[in-house]
Amino acid sequence: MVRRLGELPEVEAKHLSPERLKCPTFDDTPLLSGKPLGARRVVIISTAGLHKRGDRPFDRDDGSYRVIPAETPASELVMSHISVNFDRTGFQQDHNVVFPIDRLRELTVDGTVGSMASVHYSFMGAFPVDAAEPHARHLAGMLKADKVDAALLVPV
Repeated sequence: MVRRLGELPEVEAKHLSPERLKCPTFDDTPLLSGKPLGARRVVIISTAGLHKRGDRPFDRDDGSYRVIPAETPASELVMSHISVNFDRTGFQQDHNVVFPIDRLRELTVDGTVGSMASVHYSFMGAFPVDAAEPHARHLAGMLKADKVDAALLVPV
């Protein structure tokens, strides 16, 4: 169901107003040369607040990430995003909506993607940017060590 700001309760409309949520603008980035996708190692990085069952859930203002091994069955994925306004329906119907691991496997098998990372990652989308910076730096080093050269970013 599509909603307009004027249809929401005042507190929610104010929270989502364009005056409060200023979106940054970026200069155009030219197409960068590099090896074709069929020769790249791809990782999934989602902001759906996913983790394996039994792992530490996400907490308020948590900028850390959770490691999700590629072989993790969908039944073992848990979404612990903390917002009560966060719609989990898509995830409950098909985990690929927020963590497209099955689609990435298919693309790897058919040769569209060179290889898939053995582990993937999830952050929780609702966190202060400063809280994520040290974790993102650490993750960048891990991706480099794993020879990952492409990321499928799944903002949720």
